[in-house]
Amino acid sequence: MLAHRLAGLLLDWLREDMPYRDEAAALLGLHGVCGRLRVVAKRPAVAACVEEVAEALRVLGFDARAVAASGSRVEAGAVVMAIRGRGDVLSSLERLVLNILIYSSGIATRVAELVEAARSVNPGVRVAATRKTVPGFRLCSKLAFEQGGGDTHRWGLSDAVIVKDTHVELLGGLGEALRRIRARSPYRVMVVEVSSPLDAVRAAEAGADVVMLDNMSPGEVEEAVRLLEERGLRRRVTVEASGGIGPWNIANYAAAGVDVVSTSYPFTQPARVDFSAEAEPEPCR
Repeated sequence: MLAHRLAGLLLDWLREDMPYRDEAAALLGLHGVCGRLRVVAKRPAVAACVEEVAEALRVLGFDARAVAASGSRVEAGAVVMAIRGRGDVLSSLERLVLNILIYSSGIATRVAELVEAARSVNPGVRVAATRKTVPGFRLCSKLAFEQGGGDTHRWGLSDAVIVKDTHVELLGGLGEALRRIRARSPYRVMVVEVSSPLDAVRAAEAGADVVMLDNMSPGEVEEAVRLLEERGLRRRVTVEASGGIGPWNIANYAAAGVDVVSTSYPFTQPARVDFSAEAEPEPCR
């Protein structure tokens, strides 16, 4: 089903780029020639969403093949994907496929760097994605994050119960928020967002399963972990650090003793990945 979901997105993105027709392809008469288009890496990267995009293209009836596996490291000069077909089809798909693979692979490459930095000081820590993805591109963004060695975390609001400060403020207290959730859905894992070490203790005492330390400094995170340990609460909860985390400080957060570090940095600052398309004519089948 993932391939069909992505196939629908590809059609939407094609319509965005080509609302009527590919003018150059039409005027050049490319419908009358056939060829092969190869996506080639121009610099080392972690390739992402290659197999998924190729499968989605096949669902749409195109002859596409993933040469590199999703999540694999590719070197400069490596062929990532190959597409065969009529010249007008190749012309219409070229930029769309390049954009998807370049952005996805940029995310995966950046995630791999962050995972390496975090696990150099805390081998068991997980690096997870936030929901701060570009609207319309979440499927590929989350897949790329996973293929870079990270965790997708939750895909959207329907996947997990995360009690944020907004909810607590609207209900007048954390205890009331957790009571309502437990009453209506007692078996759900509850993630509680907190903004201070003492609030982390209060959330754990109130029954949170995951305590998300939001926008705290590494020192405050370390203090929160220490307080949880002193109160005998540390083993009862998963501790996550989130907010303002990137390559400059992810190792500090990982070293503070958390289980999870979540970040949107790979979405907003993907690594610079350079793929290009090379075409050559082939006899029509």
